Amino acid sequence: QVQLAESGGGLVQTGDSLTLSCAASGANFNYRALGWFRQAPGKEREFVASLRRTGAATYADNVKGRFTIYRDNAKNSVHLLMNSLKIEDTAAYYCAVAEPYAPLRAVGDVRYWGQGTQVTVSP
Repeated sequence: QVQLAESGGGLVQTGDSLTLSCAASGANFNYRALGWFRQAPGKEREFVASLRRTGAATYADNVKGRFTIYRDNAKNSVHLLMNSLKIEDTAAYYCAVAEPYAPLRAVGDVRYWGQGTQVTVSP
């Protein structure tokens, strides 16, 4: 049974930094992209960032240059370092895993979801 355990969310102020972590278990993630999506109240869930085992990273335009995704393949974990946080980054953030050898750039690409962790950015 696949489990994705997220941690690191919280309440921060504009301009602060925060790191989210996701520990994956229950499957072989060696050939799967890992990533993050987010969903703000009243909005669609949107792609944030993903990272393939090869090291190829993809970012949404609105986080590029501020967020960095990295993974620890030995621990099957993925992390999201978020710098220069803005009020519009407030959302529930979800860890996501793709199908083997497949990209991870849209909700339809996700095979497994985490439960989500809340990030709230205040003025």
